[in-house]
Amino acid sequence: MSDTSNMDVFNHEAFSGHEQVVFCQDETTGLKAIIAIHSTALGPAAGGCRMWHYRDNGSALNDALRLSKGMSYKNAMAGLSLGGGKAVIIGDAKTDKSEELFRSFGRFVNGLGGQYITAEDVGISVSDMEVVSQETPHVAGLNSGLAASGDPSPFTARGTFNGIRAAVKHKLGKDNVADLTVAVQGLGHVGWHLCKELHTAGAKLIVADINEDAVKHAVKEFGATAVSCDEILFADVDVVAPCALGAVLNETAIPKLKTKIIAGAANNQLTKDTDGMLLREHNILYAPDYVINAGGIINVAAEIDGKYDRKWVDEKVAAIYDVLLDIFKRADQEQGATSTISDLMAQEKIAMKIAEISKVGRSGRSDAKKDIVA
Repeated sequence: MSDTSNMDVFNHEAFSGHEQVVFCQDETTGLKAIIAIHSTALGPAAGGCRMWHYRDNGSALNDALRLSKGMSYKNAMAGLSLGGGKAVIIGDAKTDKSEELFRSFGRFVNGLGGQYITAEDVGISVSDMEVVSQETPHVAGLNSGLAASGDPSPFTARGTFNGIRAAVKHKLGKDNVADLTVAVQGLGHVGWHLCKELHTAGAKLIVADINEDAVKHAVKEFGATAVSCDEILFADVDVVAPCALGAVLNETAIPKLKTKIIAGAANNQLTKDTDGMLLREHNILYAPDYVINAGGIINVAAEIDGKYDRKWVDEKVAAIYDVLLDIFKRADQEQGATSTISDLMAQEKIAMKIAEISKVGRSGRSDAKKDIVA
């Protein structure tokens, strides 16, 4: 991974608005990681850590920057008192993991003094985060501890299911997903739980994953139809739910889509910002990814203050349905891309909080920020 062509951080197209980017290296453990903190305006930057075998270092940086910005917007749209951050560990999750590596990562997180709170993401398990927690308290989504609630994936899946329902209501005028066909791309933790939700609700499933065993299991468990990873996005279905890695929607793929709705849990599904309008031009309703997949971070947020409240989590996850309906309605009114409208709404929320904090702060109260965002 020697390529550095995309490592000019300050001039990177995705760097705008970021407060801090930390490059972490530990030669003893082999750790190479990037922690990107986009914003702490609403609270400490929170977002998961993923481990991936990136094709080069520039790709890792780009992923960290895009994901951290998405977390700022995700947390804002979910109404959480959290900013946005993300971490990526460069390596093969199947062969490069070690206790020493994760403890080293934990020390880097701890060195940020609570500005960044980490959790599991692609390639990282809850047990990995348990190791990280041995070096820092700034970890959430754990199986142990005062407010631990375990794997947040089921909450991400439930929120995505609620988002699909909202999209179906807006686009198809239907109150449920019974007898609709949904193509699920990716059968990891979130994708699997989403399939379970959809199957229980009466949807017909088409699935694809690079893990053949997961596909066979879905066929047996949910009566799903298996297709190849190359075919899944272009299936003739009511809903396509991308639940793997991002950047699957672009100017080449979008004209080939046969679905009416894109609503899935993957982060950064659009390759470029203009792809949101391209989807609209092709009469495809897009549920902005960082809104529909907020269930996991909502559950994580409930752990952070040490007083986990399952009822609060369930209510917040259920509210994803209404948040998306608001976005869809405004996008229609303004004839804009749902992705653009969602960004604007998130920016408005962040700007409003900053203005309130600034106004109260000028009154001389030192605890103004805490009161405003709590």
